Amino acid sequence: MCNNNTDCKCISDILKVICILQKNAVCHDDCEDVCDRKTLGRPNKCEFNTRPIQLFTCGFNGNDPLIMPTTKGPITPSTCFSSTFRVEKVDDCCATCRVLVEEVKSDLESHSHNRCPEFIATDSFFTIDLKCVCIVKCLEDTFVDCI
Repeated sequence: MCNNNTDCKCISDILKVICILQKNAVCHDDCEDVCDRKTLGRPNKCEFNTRPIQLFTCGFNGNDPLIMPTTKGPITPSTCFSSTFRVEKVDDCCATCRVLVEEVKSDLESHSHNRCPEFIATDSFFTIDLKCVCIVKCLEDTFVDCI
């Protein structure tokens, strides 16, 4: 257990809301900008299906986000890592997440105004004990293909 934490309700409740929202992504009109707002995306946006998150564990005092490999293979010197995840399932104090990687854009695309980062789903998943998570940082809602 991390720092003798026996409760994961705060983190678990937020991740459950995010998971439900992702499964039921629809158009909306609200503007509230918090992790557990009722819909994905910004007002009048329909194309979002993911609220990417970063997780910070208790052991590092919230200084660096958790990173995970982007592939299922063995970790080697050339293995890529990411700190961006998509919540796939939450059971009590355990969450299963998919590792996301930011889509590489051309110079022309990356300089366009109001472009949200887009992510690619990987086949890399992990399960984390939410009692060890002290911070969930929500990133801008986005569309993730192949989920």
